[in-house]
Amino acid sequence: MDRFTRRSVSRMQGYVPGEQSRAPGIIKLNTNENPYPPSPMVAKALQALPVEELRLYPEPTALEVRKRIAAIHGCDIDSVFVGNGSDEILALCTRAFVEDDGDIGFFNPSYSLYPVLALIRNVATKPVELSADFSWRMPKAYKTSLFFMTNPNAPTGMLHDRSTVGRFCRQLRGVTVIDEAYVDFAREDCMDMALRYNNVLVVRTLSKAFSLAGLRVGYAVGAKPLIAALFKLKDSYNTDTIAQRLALAALSDLHHMKANVRKIRQTRARLSRLLVERGAFVFPSETNFLWLRPPAVPAEVFCKRLRERQIMIRYFCGPRTADFVRITVGTDEQVDRLIEAIDEMGLVGVPSPRGLAVKRKGCR
Repeated sequence: MDRFTRRSVSRMQGYVPGEQSRAPGIIKLNTNENPYPPSPMVAKALQALPVEELRLYPEPTALEVRKRIAAIHGCDIDSVFVGNGSDEILALCTRAFVEDDGDIGFFNPSYSLYPVLALIRNVATKPVELSADFSWRMPKAYKTSLFFMTNPNAPTGMLHDRSTVGRFCRQLRGVTVIDEAYVDFAREDCMDMALRYNNVLVVRTLSKAFSLAGLRVGYAVGAKPLIAALFKLKDSYNTDTIAQRLALAALSDLHHMKANVRKIRQTRARLSRLLVERGAFVFPSETNFLWLRPPAVPAEVFCKRLRERQIMIRYFCGPRTADFVRITVGTDEQVDRLIEAIDEMGLVGVPSPRGLAVKRKGCR
């Protein structure tokens, strides 16, 4: 242990992002990136950006982007915050809404960054175990300073019922952050709750539906006092000039984004059907990925065999997740190659009954 490093930091394990391979020929279905390019307006905005502007600091509050977001959601600009990816906003929430003796709640399994953020803050966690079928059963009289709720959830892809979410937000005395990173692929959202309740923030990203994972832009909408707290804590210039210009272009072409989303939804349904036909158990998805128990072989082996065929999917070692894999919905051509690879592997099985989620002590 380094004597200059905080003990809590020395003990913790940092967040581990999905593998980013640039090898030629790889079909990358492991990090939930959009398989289609962003709006042509993004390319035009990038080409039109005067290089000499880069000698100047960016607009510190991303004013024009916030104006556009406020117009989209029908709210005041003071109810909008723009961050360096949604992850920055999640981190700011742990600093803004959790005292040193407070705690942070989240579902298990869910986005694995949440417990890491709690460790960084060195505060207690109050995880809520999802049911065996990954549905939501909140304990009675549950309390926490800050609750992160990914909806639709990751890595399961399942959408939580709106009425249940609303009831929880009303009952919780702390702040609920509804992380809607994948909501554009879902049939409904909870944005109205951020504009109705004084303890709710909805956080979104341009990484998924808008095809801008490389840009790092996210935003939060919510009660003005919550948004004001984030502004107090953010870096002076947390979003750069290029990010602001390109984000504004993408947000000004919702038609392009929605067209891509429709294609992904159609491919998602097709991929789910093809996997079920081959014996996989596939959970209902409201995202741009599928969560499934593979046919015939353990999940880790399934991943390795696909990797040998230059197809990358995501495996999460852990007591709740070790029997499952997550597959990003790619193009139809990528899906065809995935299914061909599974058939080449000769994997045919009988899908497990719904609700059987084995708890393991550990993974190799």
